[in-house]
Amino acid sequence: MNIKRLFGLMALVALTTIPVGAETFTEVEEVQETQQKTVTIPAWINNIKFSGYGMLQYQGQDPEGNHSNSFNLRLARFILDGKIGDFDWRAQIQGTNATGPGQPTVQLVDLYAEWRKYPEFKVRVGQFKRAFTYENPTHPITQGWRGYADVINKLSAFGDRTGEKSSGGRDIGIQVSGDLFPNANGRKLFHYQVGIYNGEGVNQKDMDNRKDIIGGVWVMPIKGVRIGAFGWNGSRGGMLDPLTGEKRSIEKNRYAISAEYDLNEYTFRAEYIHSQGWGAASPGNNVREIDYSKGDKADGWYVFGIVPIVKSKLHAKARYQTYRNQKEWGTSVNQLECGLNYFFTKNLEMHLEYSRVNDRTLAKHDYNLVDMELDFRF
Repeated sequence: MNIKRLFGLMALVALTTIPVGAETFTEVEEVQETQQKTVTIPAWINNIKFSGYGMLQYQGQDPEGNHSNSFNLRLARFILDGKIGDFDWRAQIQGTNATGPGQPTVQLVDLYAEWRKYPEFKVRVGQFKRAFTYENPTHPITQGWRGYADVINKLSAFGDRTGEKSSGGRDIGIQVSGDLFPNANGRKLFHYQVGIYNGEGVNQKDMDNRKDIIGGVWVMPIKGVRIGAFGWNGSRGGMLDPLTGEKRSIEKNRYAISAEYDLNEYTFRAEYIHSQGWGAASPGNNVREIDYSKGDKADGWYVFGIVPIVKSKLHAKARYQTYRNQKEWGTSVNQLECGLNYFFTKNLEMHLEYSRVNDRTLAKHDYNLVDMELDFRF
């Protein structure tokens, strides 16, 4: 009897504990499901946008003794934009054949945050475009040409004449900017921007503890019209002086005068830039050796027009530009260009361009250049 009672008791315990265990597991699963349902994604993650673009190029030219033609991967960029409260931020990585075909470079070009609570006073910190000229901050695709004007490349820190690494006009620093004086329609009539930078280009620390100060202002008296002026006082440190063998800083004292009309797919722009300060032996390649033979003054200008032939589909364009490496006509490179831009869609376009080049530093000054690009965004 004792044995039977023992087995009976064990059976009773088993029958009473199984439902309890199953119920417990069910409750745990319900709690887990409840916890999963309450997980929320931070709002700032929803505000992140991924985008980018690519630029594919064919270019041929025929200077005497140096003919060339080549397909080229001109540029690829991948961009993250976001917003946290009153701050906008951007991170942008670039891949390009900037140092030549077969020698691609990949680098961080933009990394900044900007406080934008008040349009009259915005503050940007990080690595971004310098506050110099209209063309410098223009998007490479919407700029509309096979490349920025020579004077922008050499004197606005793309392949700068001081030898700093090709940086797309960027530097590390802090900038304040704003738009003031709205008219009766609310359109602002005045813009200002002032920045303090290392003066060394992208991803570079300051080499001489002297900061570049760059500023610009423009007025917008008529819709689509901007008339402005810019100033730049700075230096590049760690430059080898071939005369003494010592390292020193070279000056970057520059100014620009700019005018633009941009409205309803009509774009006209003209800029003049003047620079005082010695150049480097090899502009744009992170070279730190002074080349006194190039003189301490340079200047240049460009003027162009882009007009619609078929609205939102086909544009015609023409540009004239000059760059003088020593502010003398004997060192000038002059180009007369014309072409077409065709838009398959708003995110896919083709650029065709012909340029007649007059390079007075060559024995035979004149030659031809043709360029074709397929540009896309995503």
